[in-house]
Amino acid sequence: MSKLVINTYDKKSRIDKNIYGNFSEHLGRCIYNGVYVGEGSPIPNENGMRTDIVNALREMKLPVLRWPGGCFADEYHWRDGIGPKESRKKMVNTNWGGVTEDNSFGTHEFMELCRQIGCEPYVNANVGSGSVQEMSEWIEYMNFDGTSPMAELREKNGHPEPWHLKYLGIGNESWGCGGNMTPEYYANEFKRYSTFCRNYPGGRLFRIACGPNAEDYRWTEVLMREAGRHMDGLTLHYYTVPNGWGLKAPRRALTRRNGTKRFTRRFAWRKS
Repeated sequence: MSKLVINTYDKKSRIDKNIYGNFSEHLGRCIYNGVYVGEGSPIPNENGMRTDIVNALREMKLPVLRWPGGCFADEYHWRDGIGPKESRKKMVNTNWGGVTEDNSFGTHEFMELCRQIGCEPYVNANVGSGSVQEMSEWIEYMNFDGTSPMAELREKNGHPEPWHLKYLGIGNESWGCGGNMTPEYYANEFKRYSTFCRNYPGGRLFRIACGPNAEDYRWTEVLMREAGRHMDGLTLHYYTVPNGWGLKAPRRALTRRNGTKRFTRRFAWRKS
């Protein structure tokens, strides 16, 4: 008779729980009428967060949640989403549907959502249409525990204690909707922005760079060479959709560059 023995103590590797994280973007009904229905909604909620969705995400043990994008991150200005909701500046979501949003879901609401879920917040800073100062002040607003203009503004808006944000993305899809940048340009921008990502007492920021679009190896090579020592993480972007296009096994192709032979990896696409 055969016998199978599983030795749970002989572990060869460990999968980081954060690989099972997710992101929340202002796309369709993901935010408004999705996770956020507002305090006055007849749909059961806690502080505006839809109870059934929060419970589902908590049951999944969601480890980390990113916001505000996606493409939306590089047109989002955080100051528009704080303070009394009735006086918040409205904006047009030009990336997804051209709808007008009232910014009733902002920094405080996102942090409250993460608190209810029990996950780590991951904020994506605006590099495409924002500024170094805007990002730096947002970090101060979220993380500084002391006397400063942004800490005082946070307290005025009802949250005296800092949130001690850990994960910060610096730009998103910077090769496309985040600014159509070259890797050289983005590497320089990343170094400039990351310089002003201050670590305040209570926690160290984990600075995350925008990685390549699918198999764009040159983006990664340039970025790692020019800015690798300034970053703590690198996002990878690969997209699939139901009944869309997917990858099948890669094949090697022989190409020539400057008269010398070299192998490059090509991908053949198939309808899945």
